[in-house]
Amino acid sequence: MGKTLAYKILENHLLAGELVPGEEITIKIDQTLTQDSTGTMVYLQLEAMEVDKIQTELSVAYIDHNTLQTGFENADDHAFIKSVAKRHGVLFSKPGNGICHQLHLENYGKPGKTLLGSDSHTPTGGGMGMIAIGAGGLDVAVAMAKGTYTLKCPKVVNVHLTGKLNPWTSAKDVILYVLQQLTVKGGVGKIIEYTGEGVKSLSLTDRATITNMGAELGATTSVFPSDENTLEYLKSQDREADYTPLAADADAVYDQTLEVNLSELVPLAAKPHSPDNVDSVDNIGEIKIDQVAIGSCTNSSYADLMKVAQILKGRKVHPDVSLVISPGSSKILTKLAENGALAVMISAGARIIENACGPCIGMGQSPKSGAVSLRTFNRNFKGRSGTLDASVYLVSPETAAISAVTGVLTNGAETDAVLTEILPEFFSKNDNFIVYPKGTDKTNTEVEMGPNIKPFPRNVALPETVTAKVALHPGDNITTDDIMPSDSRLLPYRSNIPHLANYCFEKIDNTFAGRCLEFKECAIVGGDNYGQGSSREHAALAPLYLGVKFIIAKSFARIHRSNLINSGIIPLVFNNPADYDDFEIGQSLAIENAPAQIKSGTVLVKNLDTGKTYETSTNFTPAEITLIMAGGKINSMKEN
Repeated sequence: MGKTLAYKILENHLLAGELVPGEEITIKIDQTLTQDSTGTMVYLQLEAMEVDKIQTELSVAYIDHNTLQTGFENADDHAFIKSVAKRHGVLFSKPGNGICHQLHLENYGKPGKTLLGSDSHTPTGGGMGMIAIGAGGLDVAVAMAKGTYTLKCPKVVNVHLTGKLNPWTSAKDVILYVLQQLTVKGGVGKIIEYTGEGVKSLSLTDRATITNMGAELGATTSVFPSDENTLEYLKSQDREADYTPLAADADAVYDQTLEVNLSELVPLAAKPHSPDNVDSVDNIGEIKIDQVAIGSCTNSSYADLMKVAQILKGRKVHPDVSLVISPGSSKILTKLAENGALAVMISAGARIIENACGPCIGMGQSPKSGAVSLRTFNRNFKGRSGTLDASVYLVSPETAAISAVTGVLTNGAETDAVLTEILPEFFSKNDNFIVYPKGTDKTNTEVEMGPNIKPFPRNVALPETVTAKVALHPGDNITTDDIMPSDSRLLPYRSNIPHLANYCFEKIDNTFAGRCLEFKECAIVGGDNYGQGSSREHAALAPLYLGVKFIIAKSFARIHRSNLINSGIIPLVFNNPADYDDFEIGQSLAIENAPAQIKSGTVLVKNLDTGKTYETSTNFTPAEITLIMAGGKINSMKEN
């Protein structure tokens, strides 16, 4: 029986366990990345571990999320990250260099390597034939300290591609179609592996767009083979030596297969407020739009923006539309400036904003009240744009650009606009934005820690009896944006959990934080797919600070579940999902003989107000049990 590409790479990095779906495995991590939104916590945690030397081949700290200097907080965080990076031999990418995932493809990604990143869209690297996994900050800190990562072995889903995309369909339409078929829960506990003749027609950056949004499927990661297109991209970045051909065996066996004929795809859009709420542009119709935003780690490549320039050349942005464009890297911006494409965009009426995440995380360019915003981004959760009542649609760069001209959602194939092939370009090496930690170590480098940076909260070992009051009873598909908003108001405080905690769940219930302070020991009773979205571990740390002891839900998103366990918060799953309806805010709950129950895998939760007892499951691995017992990963590492 042949092997999948995913299992080939995992096998080559396997340190413990067996490649059996659901079994606990430990793999060697070759590379890590962090970004500034999560990086402060990662490096606070790394310092707390008292590590002398990191164990990865390469680690990079990128500054790309909050580059606006509206106060001292951001600058202080950047200085802190830079100083810790120097101490530990981590490369530091300065603000303005670009978005971490695009930069990592350009400079450091290598086929067959493993990459762990403190950003949920780290699977972008799968477009280059990597096993690239998004994780919580603490997992990344441990990977840097030990060179390892422990996870449940995923199943592997084959998305088999045939045909070839038509001119006005793109990689964005491919992943939107996959999301439509599999949903935002369809990838949980799975790796999405792309195969078939259709793969050959997709450039590396096309593939990266698809693997990037595999995060929206809830997948552990996504991966493409490494082939001639991979080599072509690496040549364009003067990195031909990093190429390794990789592919699944011809007789590889998969757990599930989805057939996709690229030739049959049409321009698609994800409607508000979920990436899997997908319909064709034609079916949605010519709705009036107010804003178009092109960029993000999903669609800010050179080829994407050259297509945008083609569409905008000789045309004018509609008077009622604001068009903003953010290139993915300084290399791309330089090339656009050199070949005249930048002038074309500006002349058409586009605003060019910094090479950073920006609007994708609500950091600038929030639409007006009640606006319709077309974005080439990866998420359209309610309020994520910074405007709670905005309607955000996710579309391809082609659809976004032509719609910016017409003023309504438009299928470009129905216009007279012509798209031609974007030819590969050679990019000169430019590492002027990179700070190399040469000649520095812990003995001669001090940590710069500004007044806004506070120690991360710590839990305590699991007591014999856990008691808590229900502080919140939200519904299904609660996102990490819902739990801990990350926008222009709050992102500067990403290193200050006591301050952030005041805003925990404010979109759902703005009395939650105050209620927790009153209850002191709290529980949350949630619905399906609790904690989907960003890898932001602040969504676990803020509830920890507020006294949340356990969460019962119908199901959990992978990364958030891991972050809860790393923080010592117990994630429990209803054996009977209908039990969710029995709970009310303020009810007192208890878990008796907690250590023994946690070890057994079945936990009985008593409602002390009604007298009823509810059966829940943990599905903990042995390693996860150890973390829960210790009160989190930091405590566990200190003990061992």
